[in-house]
Amino acid sequence: MNNRATSFLWNLRQFSTLIPTSRTVRLYPLGFCGPKNVYSNWNPRNLLNNFDNRMQAPVRYLFQDALIFKSGDDDFQTKGMSTVTVLTFCRPFCPRRLSFDLEHSPVSDNGLKKIKLHHDASNEDVLTKETKPTPINFRKLSQECNSLSDVLDAFSEAPTFPSSNYFSAMWTIAKRMSEDQKRFEKQLMFNHPAFTQLCEHMMREAKIMHYDDVLFSLHAIVKLGIPQNTLLVQTLLRVVQERINECDEKCLSVLSTVLEAMEPCKNVDVLRAGLRILVDQHIWKIERVFTLQAVMKCIGKDAPVALKRKMEMKALRELDRFSILNSQHMFEVLAAMNHRSIILLNECSKKVLGNIHGCPFRILMRILQSCKDLRYRNLDLFKGIADYVATTFDIWKSKQVLFLLILFENLGFRHTHLMDLFMKKVVDEPDFLNMQSVVSVLHVYSSLNHTYRCLTQEFLDAMASALTAYLHHISSENLLNAVYSFCLMNHFPLAPVNQLLQKDIVNELLTSGDVERNVRKLHVLTTCLQLDDTSYHKATGFALPPLPSTPSRPNAKVAEALRSLLGEGCFSENVQLPHNYHIDFEIRMDTNRSQVLPLSDVDAVTPATDSQRVAVLCVPRSTYCLDSNHPRGLLAMKMRHLKIMGFYVILVKNWEMEKLRMEDAVTFLKSEIYSTEDLPTADVDFQSTC
Repeated sequence: MNNRATSFLWNLRQFSTLIPTSRTVRLYPLGFCGPKNVYSNWNPRNLLNNFDNRMQAPVRYLFQDALIFKSGDDDFQTKGMSTVTVLTFCRPFCPRRLSFDLEHSPVSDNGLKKIKLHHDASNEDVLTKETKPTPINFRKLSQECNSLSDVLDAFSEAPTFPSSNYFSAMWTIAKRMSEDQKRFEKQLMFNHPAFTQLCEHMMREAKIMHYDDVLFSLHAIVKLGIPQNTLLVQTLLRVVQERINECDEKCLSVLSTVLEAMEPCKNVDVLRAGLRILVDQHIWKIERVFTLQAVMKCIGKDAPVALKRKMEMKALRELDRFSILNSQHMFEVLAAMNHRSIILLNECSKKVLGNIHGCPFRILMRILQSCKDLRYRNLDLFKGIADYVATTFDIWKSKQVLFLLILFENLGFRHTHLMDLFMKKVVDEPDFLNMQSVVSVLHVYSSLNHTYRCLTQEFLDAMASALTAYLHHISSENLLNAVYSFCLMNHFPLAPVNQLLQKDIVNELLTSGDVERNVRKLHVLTTCLQLDDTSYHKATGFALPPLPSTPSRPNAKVAEALRSLLGEGCFSENVQLPHNYHIDFEIRMDTNRSQVLPLSDVDAVTPATDSQRVAVLCVPRSTYCLDSNHPRGLLAMKMRHLKIMGFYVILVKNWEMEKLRMEDAVTFLKSEIYSTEDLPTADVDFQSTC
């Protein structure tokens, strides 16, 4: 009797899992949650009725744009999507099954149904052993299987709960493969007959498996390349949304990684918004720095500023616990959330410089790219990285050094020693240069206005020879970029220039791509061919559209200082010169530059033979290399051409002029205007010391 009562109560508990339940979640600190099932309106008399109702309960189909409900008896069609079979009833994953004594069938008595249950202890033990699924570990499975198809074969032979282990095992195996092998295995995975069945199991089990298993499954599914707009992915996204309060710190890290890898869509955006709310509430309870950085990287550039500042404060509080990897990673994290924290970046820069030796190439690239994105200029950091690369120059591939130089150019940083070493490499071993490398090297060295006096001509000849070798298949735009860079460096190889000036290539540049940029560069080429000493003496033979006029206002402080120093009528403002050149102020002086001559309206545009024209250029910080007096390529070319046109050039740095009092500004301009010293040759001829 006691055994029968025990069996009856056990079977009632199994039936209770089929009765509609309401789910309540108790939120623990940082989302450590314990799900709790509360059975409502439970009545043994309605047991069989509830069982039947449960069988017909609606199944919710989750899509990105709509919720579609399907009852047990209805059919529906989804436009644009393949039919997916979803069972309307999920058998509880339990090692013990309900057992009825078939010899005593239910008999109607006074309108009530009576059920007699039979229990046999020995049979129960055998049944339990036969039906209990063998637990599976995805790590063990990934070790035993050699391909994604092997994992699906193991699933088809004996499916076990949870299905997340199969997806995690497949992703673990895929990470060990090459890209070509991974692409081939993924195609076999999609065509495997058990793959659809595994996806169906995953969708059915999503609401009852542990929350971290759902997240690991979603992470593996996204990494395996399963399309984001599929029913499987969107279903898991909705389940993760509904159970987000179950997030603990580990789940936060996984969820952040998953969202970072996914494209924006409605479910992803909603989930990201929910993550922001959760993080805002529990930011101070996060213990692991890697979790904090994963969350910071995930919240996005459009996150509220208040949340970004709160996360910045949390990171500053954890600075003492930062490892070298944390410090290196923080640059990329701040760039991902578009938040420039100078204090945090400065502290991380110190740790990076203190452990620079052995730093991988990809880490250096990410740091420099993040500095560019954040507009963060740290001369000590850039110099430390460049010094390290120059010291260990022989262990780096030429392509790696070139990538670093490109990033340094984007930052406006010119490291003379590293650039000299690379110039020697180009002269000694030019074979490593491919077409794109030639264009990139020319851009870097012309933009930073760097030449090496001992190797200038050899370097230019090597680059011209390399470019000429690719003329038969170089694109018009790349050819224009390369010749434009040569123009900035005052070098004009005939073969590339002749090919660029062909009528069909010019017409292509004027009608396709970035036309405005192409027109500007072609104007530079024609100006150089007319002003510089070149061996190309043919007429260009084509008319270029005029450049758009850019309104310019001279520096008001400089204008006032010139009035105080020279008086009215002794200088002109906003002077437009031939060849599309513009100067802020022009002054006329005697040939000894000891006396300023009064200007007339005609004299402002017609130079006198017995006078010296002085051009005052007010230049921004961006026209100089970072934290130096070395002008960049465009400014250097303008100074060279103004000198050819008979001007003496005075450079006024806007950012320094703004710091001066008016008396000091007048003193500075007086010393520059009446100076008898010429400009240093390094400013005009772009040469560094040998």
